[in-house]
Amino acid sequence: METFSLQDHTALVTGSSQGIGLAIAQGIHDAGARLIYHGKEDPAPEMPEGSDWLVEDLLDPAGPERLIKAAFAAQPELDLLVCNAGGFFDVPFLEVEPEVWDRTMNLNVKANYFVAQAFARELAERGRTGSIVLTCSTNGFQSEDDTTAYDTSKGALVMMTRTLAQALAPQSIRVNAIAPGLIRTTLNASMRTDEIEAHYNKKILLGRLGESEDCAGAVVFLLSEAAKYITGQILVVDGGLTVGQIARM
Repeated sequence: METFSLQDHTALVTGSSQGIGLAIAQGIHDAGARLIYHGKEDPAPEMPEGSDWLVEDLLDPAGPERLIKAAFAAQPELDLLVCNAGGFFDVPFLEVEPEVWDRTMNLNVKANYFVAQAFARELAERGRTGSIVLTCSTNGFQSEDDTTAYDTSKGALVMMTRTLAQALAPQSIRVNAIAPGLIRTTLNASMRTDEIEAHYNKKILLGRLGESEDCAGAVVFLLSEAAKYITGQILVVDGGLTVGQIARM
């Protein structure tokens, strides 16, 4: 279907040097869009021809606006944004220091909020519509051991999706999100023991952990004309992890 195509669009994917962000960027490229990749440091990942690579630290308060300015300078037709950058810094709750809390909230919540704001401002100045997708998590509505700051930040992104959708609707900018479940990434590699994987393979209805590529199609759909009447929604990509209460025996 042509409505799923992103031909003639340009997308910025934050945090796209590896993992879910890199897979999302590749999926957007496969759907026909031009790409701007982003990471906090060099080197750049392997990118399709015609793509751009931008380095910016989103923990710097001025980072979000600098990134968006650089993105529009690199590809002025930019009209799609995936706010994927984030991190996990948790320790058990009684050991969490203010620095851990601040780092988590500043990267996972504040940076995404102001990247989206700077993007929307640029579109408004150009009289252009667009679409934003945030990377939330199933941790945004189901808690997990020793992830209190991370869970709280992802819960904030769930509401950010809805409130930005309402704020930007008059500008015809749609805002949606994906909520990945347990996806194999470097972020959770140290927590994926054979025992834990075996447990989750029984709990996940589709019988396996997700791969980064499993998130790409959902983002392409939400950015595309196929989702032109969808805004403020969170699409869960978890293989059925959050559907059942009890794992199979």
